[in-house]
Amino acid sequence: MTTPTPPQPEQPEPGGERPEPGAAPAGAAGNDAAPTAPSEATVAERAVLRTALRDTLILIGALLVLGVGIGALVAGTAGVWGALVGAGLAAFFCATTIWSMLRTVGSGPTRMAAFVMGAWIAKVIVLIVVLALIQDADFYDPYVLLVVLAVGAIGSALLDYRAVKDGRVPYVQP
Repeated sequence: MTTPTPPQPEQPEPGGERPEPGAAPAGAAGNDAAPTAPSEATVAERAVLRTALRDTLILIGALLVLGVGIGALVAGTAGVWGALVGAGLAAFFCATTIWSMLRTVGSGPTRMAAFVMGAWIAKVIVLIVVLALIQDADFYDPYVLLVVLAVGAIGSALLDYRAVKDGRVPYVQP
């Protein structure tokens, strides 16, 4: 039977400096290391954006149900179509912004800005095309469309604010 040896205190490196806890051993190449896990900030940012996306999709669902119901009461079939078009545009606008932010979490500010600006330009083009296509149509009620779209945009902005306010995203990265 052998006697276990007690643990020895860490000895300083021959150069006189101790390595930092968690640092790579001397001589380890930085490129050979395994990919690092996402930072705590990136994980927290994704959680905030997923919360905003989930809440926005719930808002759009409620907007569809209420908008179609109220649109039918106010303007009949034209009100239903106005609510459907308005909810579709609101869903496209709100979800596209959050989706573009989710795609660029952890990337540099230039890439993120380019991605978000590209999504914004795509949204403007879609809006112009949809409005041009339905400009002279009489199958929808434009007032119901406007109200549903406005409620969707304002509600989504408020939900995004709430998700960011309640999110636990660190201000600094250790």
